[in-house]
Amino acid sequence: MNTSARDAGLALLREHAFIAGEAVTGAKRIAVDDPATGEVIGHIPDLGAAETERAIQAADAAFPAWSRSDPHKRAAFLREWARLIDENTEGLGALMALENGKPFEEAKGEVAYANGFIKWFAGQAERLIGETQDSPLGHVILTFREAVGPCALITPWNFPAAMLTRKLGPAFAAGCSAVVKPASQTPFTALALAELAYKAGLPKGALSVITGDAATIGGVLTASPLIRKLSFTGSTPVGRKLAEQCAPTLKRVSMELGGAAPLIVFADADLDLAVAETIKGKFRNSGQTCVCPNRVYVEASVAEAYAEKLAAEVAKIPVGPAFEAGVKVGPLIEDKAIAKVEDHLAKVQASGGRVLTGGARHELGGRFFQPTVTLGGDDKLFREEETFGPLIPVFPFETEDEVLGKANDSEFGLASYLFTRDLDRAFRIGRRIEAGMCGVNTGLISTAVAPFGGVKSSGYGKEGSVHGIDEYVDIKAVTLALR
Repeated sequence: MNTSARDAGLALLREHAFIAGEAVTGAKRIAVDDPATGEVIGHIPDLGAAETERAIQAADAAFPAWSRSDPHKRAAFLREWARLIDENTEGLGALMALENGKPFEEAKGEVAYANGFIKWFAGQAERLIGETQDSPLGHVILTFREAVGPCALITPWNFPAAMLTRKLGPAFAAGCSAVVKPASQTPFTALALAELAYKAGLPKGALSVITGDAATIGGVLTASPLIRKLSFTGSTPVGRKLAEQCAPTLKRVSMELGGAAPLIVFADADLDLAVAETIKGKFRNSGQTCVCPNRVYVEASVAEAYAEKLAAEVAKIPVGPAFEAGVKVGPLIEDKAIAKVEDHLAKVQASGGRVLTGGARHELGGRFFQPTVTLGGDDKLFREEETFGPLIPVFPFETEDEVLGKANDSEFGLASYLFTRDLDRAFRIGRRIEAGMCGVNTGLISTAVAPFGGVKSSGYGKEGSVHGIDEYVDIKAVTLALR
């Protein structure tokens, strides 16, 4: 075990929430454990409606001055925040590994990825560009991009750093204040990042981090007329509920919800590349990502060859606790996640699928599951539900139209992947597939400069890229009647 890294993580652990930069504790506490061992690593306050309302009031009070501040100064703050994150990469990565269970090296990679959004939106803060337009009435119309208002940001447990910075980066760049509700399974990364933001010079009222019951806190945030924007990353059922709760106050809403990503391999593809990229895409965070391949379709003439190559490589993947050297796959976040993988595996086997490697709980016990590959069976379940675990089901197909029909026969449309050497086919499928994102000959599609978001029941709105800041601004038109 890397004890020095673990100690660096524990040094950043804060067992309190923040309201306008001030530490807040409570009589009730929530335990946070290490998924690898089940050991409790700390506790957070179980806050409720009163504390959430205080945070909203603080965000509302801070908004006028923060939104009118010089955008170049906001950019300077973001760059200083990014510098502090870089300085604390090891500690932040270790803290994330402790509460999330992902391998330490992968967690450090997430910190760098998360910081990419801060650095990107520091530049975007300086480019809140308006337009001028001559009017047919003889007027001149000026447009301005103005901060939408105080924001509620609700983040998931699987990427506790990146999902936070992907929202806070554009919010702060635009001049919005924010109230953040992190997942109770992984709150400490968000609290550590918030403390670094305060150190970087963020006005204290511009950010609060509230921990506690999601339904209670979410209910107050969505009901408040002072909150003008809600951004949520999580499950589709919860997203639907939050959107419904936001309707009476007509908040701006963006949703990054569930996925059931198809990955398609055509016979002309480089199979070695397809196997390597499938593994990269699938096994980050032990398969607990909304964009990881949930169902793999391979042209029948090469399906056996691809599946055998994939199984051989998957069988080599080292599994273990976060700080063990060389580990690539860690534990799942909670016991019910293991049960879901087992259920999906049993159902694909019952429909005729066979296990090529893995197929059981790992010998380490607890929340560890063997990286698993199956071939054949019915793909219907995997069009309807995310497995959110280290299981890759492979299904043969015969024709392009058949596989495109299966890929699109899902209520979800977040990510998709295809492997082919045929450029015409790449464009054809890439345009026809019903997903907000498509990776061609790659299993990694997310970066700060790429628009991230889905269609259908995978949500709406974009994060990252030049489009990401648009979720946090209103367009104001000023018409000048020139005499």
